[in-house]
Amino acid sequence: MSEAPAAPQASDQYVQSLARGLAVIRAFDAANPLMTLSEVAARTGLTRATARRFLHTLVELGYVRTDGKTFALTALVLQLGYSYLSALTLPQLAQPHLEELSHKLGESTSAAVLDGADIFYVARVATRRIMTVGITVGTRFPAYATSMGRVLLAGLPEAKLREYLSTVELKALTPRTVSTRDDLVAALEKVREQGWCLLDQELELGLMSIAAPVRNAAGKVVAAVNVSLQAQTVAAQADPDAYLDSVRQEILRTAELISADISAKR
Repeated sequence: MSEAPAAPQASDQYVQSLARGLAVIRAFDAANPLMTLSEVAARTGLTRATARRFLHTLVELGYVRTDGKTFALTALVLQLGYSYLSALTLPQLAQPHLEELSHKLGESTSAAVLDGADIFYVARVATRRIMTVGITVGTRFPAYATSMGRVLLAGLPEAKLREYLSTVELKALTPRTVSTRDDLVAALEKVREQGWCLLDQELELGLMSIAAPVRNAAGKVVAAVNVSLQAQTVAAQADPDAYLDSVRQEILRTAELISADISAKR
């Protein structure tokens, strides 16, 4: 959903070919899972000839597949992040709690961390697909347009939040998306005050979600968990507000349980 990140400033230790290869991999995301050579070149800023060489090298290595016209990542790219994810305690600690919550509510649950301007899913329990884009561990979305992202942004130190706000490009992903900095700041202040976030169809129409912060022993927000809901399911409840409140209480309880487990691992 965002342009591929620009390369850092070169130094005498900088390997340009490696940076370009990684840029090609990172050009693929939830909004662009399948691309032509021209689209990859445009998103990475590489020439078509250069993009072609990197794509076909990645095809030979098994990280990318092609039908001759379009390209897509393969599951092998997950190995690139496995060492990082496997070293984290969060996915292992969160998963059983998310499974219990999903079973109780009959809804999909997730955990994510903040990575730059995006959220990065580190754990997921899916009951059904409720978005046009499938969500799995490793999926990324812009933080400002997600409930977990709002919770994570609200937990940032003031200087880090100012830095984020000064660089983020806000886009109206739906007619409901908060797309001005002033409105986003107001939304984050509300999340900070109440300790949770309800997002109503800002990432995709028909999708609602409620998120809560996960904290470490020092009280720092280190992750967020959420429950995904279909707007029509909420609207069909006898008392939609009471239903949302019950979901809110459950996600807050789950976040507290995961936070307690993280603190116990110190």
